[in-house]
This record gives sequence, structure tokens and C-alpha cells, in this order.
Amino acid sequence: MYYLYLKVFHIIGVIVWFAGLFYLGRLYVYHREADDRPEPERTTLKSQFSLMERRLYYGIAWPGLCISVVFGIALIIASGFPGWLHAKLAFAAVLVVYHLWCGHLRKLLLKEKCSWSGTKFRLFNEIPTLLLFSIVFIVVFKSAISWNALLLILAGLILVIGGAVHLRARRRK
Repeated sequence: MYYLYLKVFHIIGVIVWFAGLFYLGRLYVYHREADDRPEPERTTLKSQFSLMERRLYYGIAWPGLCISVVFGIALIIASGFPGWLHAKLAFAAVLVVYHLWCGHLRKLLLKEKCSWSGTKFRLFNEIPTLLLFSIVFIVVFKSAISWNALLLILAGLILVIGGAVHLRARRRK
């Protein structure tokens, strides 16, 4: 029963963490596109987005990451370290790097030193989607995972997402 409580809190942490990362990427898109607005709207929007980004990053995404890591480690201690977990942890490590990169981009946006376009932020915002899909796929299939199937599905997702972002960018122009 103890193991199930650990698992519940780990899953809740992951959901909170992903919610923060998904919305943070979207805020970056809006923050960047606020540059296209006339003054004083531009300054007001950028100030509001900066505040929202800070609160989301430190108030939701960081606690979600910490809860995920603490209960993930507790799960490993309670159940061992099966082979499939190496792959999950590799994708989770990439997600931590993405999280830290979000913090770096937040600071660049705050200092007005970020040169990324709204389209580039839209693509960046899809990275957690691909990581979430990969992690869930690995956790559900465990040792029976078909790496070829996962790679094909990820390639398809990348094509669909990239195509959608590209079409959105063309429509805006």
C-alpha cells in the first residue's frame, strides 16, 4: 500500500510539473508576440507576462519538478531499478534540462535579450509534449517496449506538430 501512495504523489507531481511547463511555453509565445503591439499595450502586456511567467515557473513548475523527483526516488528505493527505468530517467533528465532552459529563457525575455520568434517558441513549447509521450509510452510498456514503434510515432508527432506550427506561421503572414 505504501508503494501506491508513493506512486500517486509521483504522478500528481508530474501532472503539476507538465502543466507548468506547457503553460510557460505558451506564455513565452505571447510575451514575444507582445512586441508586435503598439505602446502602451506592449509594455503592459510584457510586464504582465513577466509576472505570470515568474509565478508559474517558481510557484508551479519548480514544486512539480521537486515532488516528481522526490517521489520518483522513493519509488526506486521501494521497488528497485528495472531495466526500462533507465530510458524513462533519460527522458526525465532531458525534461529537467528543458525546465532549466525555460528559466534561462525567462530571464532573457525579462532583460529583452531573447531573439527567438513566436514561431520558434511555439516549436519549443512542443518539446514537453514529445517527452511526455515518450515517458508514458515507456512506463506503460516497460520491458515490452517496441523502440521502433516509439520512434515511428515520435517521428509522426514531430511531423504533425512541425507542420501545424509552419501552417500557423504562414497564416499569420
